[in-house]
Amino acid sequence: MVNALLQQLKEQLEKNLSHTHAEFSRIRAGKASPGMLEGVMVEYYGAPTPLSQVANVNTPDARTLAIQPWDKTLIRPIETAIINSNLGFAPQNDGEMIRINVPPLTEERRKDLVKMAKAESENSKVGIRNIRKDFMEKVKALQKEGLSEDEARGAEEEIQKHIDNFIKKTEEVLSAKEKEILTV
Repeated sequence: MVNALLQQLKEQLEKNLSHTHAEFSRIRAGKASPGMLEGVMVEYYGAPTPLSQVANVNTPDARTLAIQPWDKTLIRPIETAIINSNLGFAPQNDGEMIRINVPPLTEERRKDLVKMAKAESENSKVGIRNIRKDFMEKVKALQKEGLSEDEARGAEEEIQKHIDNFIKKTEEVLSAKEKEILTV
C-alpha cells in the first residue's frame, strides 16, 4: 500500500518537473529554438491550430527560426499569428517560407528573463509542497485505516526524501537556465 503511494508520488513529482522544463523552454535565452513558437495558434480552416501542426519549424543557425508551412496558402496566416502572439518577433516572408531573426538579448532583458525563470521555479516548488501535503494526508488516512505508526513514520520520511530530491532537481534546472540566459 505504501509502495503504491510512493509510486504515485514519484509520478506526480516527475510531471511537475517536466512541466517546469516545458515552461523554461518557452523562456528565450538568446538563441533560437522551435519551443519559442510553442504557443502560437494559426487560423486554419476557421479553427485555431498549433503552429507545429501546420508547418515545420527548425533552426538553421543559432539566431534564426525557419518556418516551412505544409500548405503555401498558410504563409500569411502564420505570419499574422506570429505577429499577434506578442513574442516580439518580426517574421520575414519570402513566399516559400517564413524566417525569424532572433535578436540578441539586452542586459536588462536578460535580467527580466532570469526573474521569470525564478518565478517559474518558485511555482514549481509550491506545486511540490502541495504534492507533499496531499501525500502526508494520505499517509495519515492510511494510519487511521490500520497502518502502524512506524510504517507511517517511514513513509513520511520517504516522502520527504523524494520531495527534497525534486526541489534540488528544480534548483539545478533553474541554475542551468540562469546560466543559459546570462551567457552572452
